[in-house]
Amino acid sequence: MYGITSQIRRASSSIPTNISEGCGRNSDKEFNQYLNIALGSASETEYLIILSRDLNYIDTETFEILEKEINTIKSKIYKLKQILIQQ
Repeated sequence: MYGITSQIRRASSSIPTNISEGCGRNSDKEFNQYLNIALGSASETEYLIILSRDLNYIDTETFEILEKEINTIKSKIYKLKQILIQQ
């Protein structure tokens, strides 16, 4: 379990880190690249949550809460990407 916990922490903390780093870039194109990286980290986090459930490290109720939260985060990143594209 420790290995998965560590991976979840690393992947999930990478999401806002990449968004903030992208904000400091000089163009929307560069920012979009960092948003893509953040989405990758969110997908990795989601997979690790699924794996945790499948290995019975977390119960169904906890899984559903975490799954909803990570999907909300992914949706917000997608919406931000759409705003960048429309500009």
